[in-house]
Amino acid sequence: MLQRPVIAILAVIVAALAGCAPSFLVTPVSSSTALREETVRAGSGWSPPKIVIIEVEGLLLNARTGGLLQPQENAVSLFVQQLEKAARDQSVVAVVLRVNSPGGTVAASDAMYDALLRFKSKRGIPVVASAQDLAASGAYYVSCAADRIVVQPTSVVGSIGVIFNTFDISGTLGLIGIRSEAIKSGPFKDMASPLRQMDPAERKLMQEMVDEFHGRFAAVVMSGRKLDSQRLGELADGRIFTGEQAVKLGLADATGSLTDAINLAGELSGAPGARVVMYRRPYGYGGSIYAGGAAPEPRAQNVVLNLLPERALLPAGFYYLWDPP
Repeated sequence: MLQRPVIAILAVIVAALAGCAPSFLVTPVSSSTALREETVRAGSGWSPPKIVIIEVEGLLLNARTGGLLQPQENAVSLFVQQLEKAARDQSVVAVVLRVNSPGGTVAASDAMYDALLRFKSKRGIPVVASAQDLAASGAYYVSCAADRIVVQPTSVVGSIGVIFNTFDISGTLGLIGIRSEAIKSGPFKDMASPLRQMDPAERKLMQEMVDEFHGRFAAVVMSGRKLDSQRLGELADGRIFTGEQAVKLGLADATGSLTDAINLAGELSGAPGARVVMYRRPYGYGGSIYAGGAAPEPRAQNVVLNLLPERALLPAGFYYLWDPP
């Protein structure tokens, strides 16, 4: 019996003799990974100025994520690189943040916020944040550095707060005869360990840190949105709002689409006919102002048994994150 590779070769030979040989197109590509500019909406006039769309999407972590075959960019690094590229280009007259994120770590969110403030100080051009599905927690924190926040009526906005998640499996370990012991240099070295219950002193220390980070979040919102502490106190309890509610409460400036946000950036910069561009790595898909958003990973039709809650797999730390169960 002929092996499959032999059958395949014979099929190609027969097709060639019949005059319908398959053709192969080899296209040389650049091996560079540098960000390249891609036009997603043409401007008007001769050599129009540019509005740059920069993404704030997915979980905001100062680390690379994804597996071996599908590594994802470090969100903080990519954001800073895009801002630096825009800062060097004097034809860039405005930036639009395309925001679609539940937030991320406290440190990553703060680093991105600080990078945006530095960019604004250096260039002095308008920045407009445009909320898509989500502009929650750390993503809203970053958005507060923008000059204007435009949200879709159905966007989820807010979740002003901090969370530190841990869990306790000591009872389960006891049922199967396992006992954890930590040899440590100080009483708080294994604080918040899931292998034992958290004692009151540890909880007090963790709560103090959460309160400090929450105060920082509140200060960012008050500064960016010009809200007084009393008003913010009514809104900064972790709850989320629709886009319509966010505008009424002063957390956003207007409802509208990404196109509306781009048009607003054009008006604020005095360049309504500006060309709209994005910065991408080679081989990335483009073609419209909405292109590039990450799609949910496909799931096979299998039953998956999760022994630990999904949030437990996140890197340990403090989060500005909307993370519903």
